Amino acid sequence: MNLTQLEMFNAVARAGSITQAAAQVHRVPSNLTTRIRQLEADLGVELFIRESQRLRLSPAGHSFLRYSEQILALVEEARMVVAGDEPQGLFSLGSLESTAAVRIPPTLARFNQRYPKIQFDLATGPSGTMIDGVVEGRLSAAFVDGPVMHPALEGMPVYEEEMMIVAPAGHAPVTRAREVNGANVYAFRANCSYRRHFESWFNADKATPGRIHEMESYHGMLACVIAGAGLALIPRSMLESLPGYDQVAAWPLAEKWRWLTTWLTWRRGGKTRALDAFIALLNEERS
Repeated sequence: MNLTQLEMFNAVARAGSITQAAAQVHRVPSNLTTRIRQLEADLGVELFIRESQRLRLSPAGHSFLRYSEQILALVEEARMVVAGDEPQGLFSLGSLESTAAVRIPPTLARFNQRYPKIQFDLATGPSGTMIDGVVEGRLSAAFVDGPVMHPALEGMPVYEEEMMIVAPAGHAPVTRAREVNGANVYAFRANCSYRRHFESWFNADKATPGRIHEMESYHGMLACVIAGAGLALIPRSMLESLPGYDQVAAWPLAEKWRWLTTWLTWRRGGKTRALDAFIALLNEERS
């Protein structure tokens, strides 16, 4: 079974005549007759009741027509999605929690207003999870901590994040990791790039964090720090958006560790019209 057979079947079903259908699809009648017979043989049923020069749909033909029309409509929709004048179709975007919370909401609002035919979906999580989603094709693109070194991916830098070490109120200023050696830390799961950055900051100063408590949100991390239970590493843009941020002490990491770049990444050679439109909007906002 192929699309040509379905198109011919639909034409015959509408016209009720091989000759008239052949004229509509610009084929010779014998070609249509052969293709319809092949389709019936493939399905193992007769799709038409043949009466002299007329063809009427059989009960099986009526049932099959509904599916045939749906299949061809979906094919046409797919053609429009990838080659139409206006971007449309599904656009699944992944993002770091902090980026989704404070960086991209205005961008997403403008994107939805400008391209109403795009079906937008947003997923959040640590960089490792987002990269896996793009590589596996579950996400069209994702905001992750960069630079992105995966051979199957390409991308572009978008945001600079200033990384802040967050401690309970009244804590002495933290200038290096040895000053907080053994302190408990609140962070995301092990595949979070910010957590790895925090651990690297400790290791580079020959210091070691105490117990690492895995959290699901920055709100949870901040609540634990406010309670005096340990430290966290939070981007400044995220920290200053959280209720209660004025109840903690915070300092940027030393210059070598202070800045991280958020990248938008996608599969190499896998750009879609929706992704091109999203990148164009990001470039507009940055210019």
